[in-house]
Amino acid sequence: MNEEYFAHETSVIDKNCTIGKGTKIWHFSHIMPSCSIGEGCNIGQNVVISPEVSIGNNVKVQNNVSLYTGVTCDDDVFLGPSCVFTNVTNPRSAVNRRNQYAKTHVGKGATIGANATIVCGHDIGMYAFIGAGAVVTKTIPSYALVVGNPAKQLGWMSEYGHRLKFDKEGLAICPESKEHYIFKNNKVTKL
Repeated sequence: MNEEYFAHETSVIDKNCTIGKGTKIWHFSHIMPSCSIGEGCNIGQNVVISPEVSIGNNVKVQNNVSLYTGVTCDDDVFLGPSCVFTNVTNPRSAVNRRNQYAKTHVGKGATIGANATIVCGHDIGMYAFIGAGAVVTKTIPSYALVVGNPAKQLGWMSEYGHRLKFDKEGLAICPESKEHYIFKNNKVTKL
């Protein structure tokens, strides 16, 4: 066993994978060929990471998550239990579309809730918060809070995961971190 990371004896790690120091891969998970997993990640039970998926550092992948080819995740992403990413917009069993995989990028610090579905070709911005069970059918801006099927934006979230309340000047303060944010031109930026 590799001393740089932990892999449970029931996990399967195919060839040409890069796995960072301190990462843990749990029961019955399958890391397919040519994946890249950063340092300090936690890959839960029964996770499938398809070929060529790239995951940054400190990413938490909860049980039963499927990350299909075309997905990339930046550092500090949280993927809730049983969330799934698609990679073909019009799948058919009898039609091979492996050369048509659409890409989906998940930005730094984003959270995707339990049982959410991310339809391929729609990026998730930094620190966005996708509610449990949401079905994402469009690109989500950084710091956005979205819920429902199809997912609709309800507001904005801080980097600490608190809903932001903007004053009439477009300023908000995270109640936990005390960091300041500004809402301008229909987007949120941390000051």
